[in-house]
Amino acid sequence: MLQSAIRKYLQSKGLEKMNVRTAMFDMDGVLFDSMRNHARCWHLTMEHFGFSFPEWEAYLHEGRTGAGTINIVSMRERGYPATEDECQAMYLYKSRLFDQCPEAEPMPGAFELLKKVKASGVTPMVVTGSGQKILLSRLQKSFPGIFRQELMVTAYDVKKGKPYPEPYLMGLEKGRRFLDGEPGSLPLNQSVVIENAPLGVQAGVAAGVFTIAVNTGPLDDQVLYDAGANILYPSMQALADGWDQLFHELTTA
Repeated sequence: MLQSAIRKYLQSKGLEKMNVRTAMFDMDGVLFDSMRNHARCWHLTMEHFGFSFPEWEAYLHEGRTGAGTINIVSMRERGYPATEDECQAMYLYKSRLFDQCPEAEPMPGAFELLKKVKASGVTPMVVTGSGQKILLSRLQKSFPGIFRQELMVTAYDVKKGKPYPEPYLMGLEKGRRFLDGEPGSLPLNQSVVIENAPLGVQAGVAAGVFTIAVNTGPLDDQVLYDAGANILYPSMQALADGWDQLFHELTTA
């Protein structure tokens, strides 16, 4: 299964082999168990403003802008987009609810996986749609010794977020500058993406990078495969347990 997925990817890109040097991690739902808070807050917000929005639906929109999510629901239920004032009011309401939630814990298996990735000689990176100003300190607190500021792509780095490829293309550029001290981008065979959300998977695939899905939410596996995932693990712990075998297959395919 692993070998065939890797070979299929290599053939589709006209590549001979993988030479993985960086691993680009999404944050919410991958490194931190934060999506349940987002989902609950979106559900309560939509309900407050008269819309129907089950918690599981938040996982379909993970990575989309707040206004984008609001307008999709508004078009579905009212037939027209929300006004700018409505979007601002709804997103402010959602943000206030989220600020009242307890801080999300690291995803089980995440730190174990990150340490295995580094031990393999692969450099971990973060590619997130988040714009939290305390992001680096939070990552250092939960995953000491793993991440560096120059190896992070956040909302401040891109104009078009996921599902557009720009975040992961920027990750390839930052990886090249850090590892080789040169402008340009890492070749596609020198990185992998780890994502939990359909839009994030689409972004990784659109960037041309081998994309590993981890299904840490309530969506059916097929949703992530349909988004283009090359392989899928049922949890971060499962990926941590399977990393050595996966890395071996990536380096020998």
